[in-house]
Amino acid sequence: MIRDISLQDLFLSVEKEPHTIIDVRSPSEYREATIPGSINIPVFTDEERAEIGTLYKQVGKETATERGLEIFSAKLPSFIQQFKKIETPMTVFCWRGGMRSKTAATVLDLMGIQANRLSGGIRTYRQWVVKELEKEAFPPRFIVLNGYTGSGKTALLNRLASTGFPIINLEQLAGHRGSIFGQIGREPNNQKKFDSLLIHELQKKKDKPFVYIEGESKRIGKVLIPAFLFDKKKNGIHVFIHLPIEERVKNILADYNPWNAGDKFIEAFNLIKRRIHVPIAKEIEEKLHKGEFKGAVTLLLENYYDPRYEYSTTKHPQENDFVIYADSVDDAYEQLLKLDFTSEKLKSKKAANH
Repeated sequence: MIRDISLQDLFLSVEKEPHTIIDVRSPSEYREATIPGSINIPVFTDEERAEIGTLYKQVGKETATERGLEIFSAKLPSFIQQFKKIETPMTVFCWRGGMRSKTAATVLDLMGIQANRLSGGIRTYRQWVVKELEKEAFPPRFIVLNGYTGSGKTALLNRLASTGFPIINLEQLAGHRGSIFGQIGREPNNQKKFDSLLIHELQKKKDKPFVYIEGESKRIGKVLIPAFLFDKKKNGIHVFIHLPIEERVKNILADYNPWNAGDKFIEAFNLIKRRIHVPIAKEIEEKLHKGEFKGAVTLLLENYYDPRYEYSTTKHPQENDFVIYADSVDDAYEQLLKLDFTSEKLKSKKAANH
């Protein structure tokens, strides 16, 4: 018997014990946005879905339904086999909790495999995400890591997380590093996917007194940070990290690995080339073509990224509550752990901001 469950019941089930959530929509729908942690076992491929949709519009519902059943029947053995490998309780969903999830749950039930069906499908989940973000409720204070490009801010966040400190890595949630080169080696997320990942991070960290975050602009790749979080970041405790430019270049090369990026660096550079003084831009371009990435990155920092960062930070100098001068990311991390974020000065600033 098919059992429909609400979104809140699904959340409770996931918290209580291991639970597998299965998105039975097409692969492209799954890639665009899904419930975080779900897996994709599609009823129809993208091409099959397009074919059925065309029949529905041009011929009619009955013809489209018959073709859908014909396609699905042919793949039933492999479809069921994928579910047999799942050893936990499971819930299936589609867009609105309609035909695809109902068909999947019915077939599984006939085969003796118990699967819940999410009422309202992912549309209900998306509505929940939007409503939760609209509440603008996130009590913890942000400790914001700032620094010139290559200062190891993401590496510091990862190290803090590995030792138990609460962090929110916005660049990871966005699938983008934030710069014009930030998509290289990544798969940028759209706003729906970012919002979904973000709200779960916020809920996991909502009871912490402090949460570490990186100083970001309002836009990261394809996504926008919610206004209330961006304002909260501005009013957080700011730590400015200084590393030697040689160390920053080394960090960038290790992170981006440009030797394996093909022409992507040159393609990205062409988007900002006109903003750099012509002789310098030409020199950077030549070095990129020759694979001299250390020299190219150094020139980019000196002539593009550092001046832009200096301009942005001079507008809000009062935000930099702490300054760390370090020789390396390791050194910066050790100094960061020694900072006192509970001082009376910071408490006074918090009161002034509210």
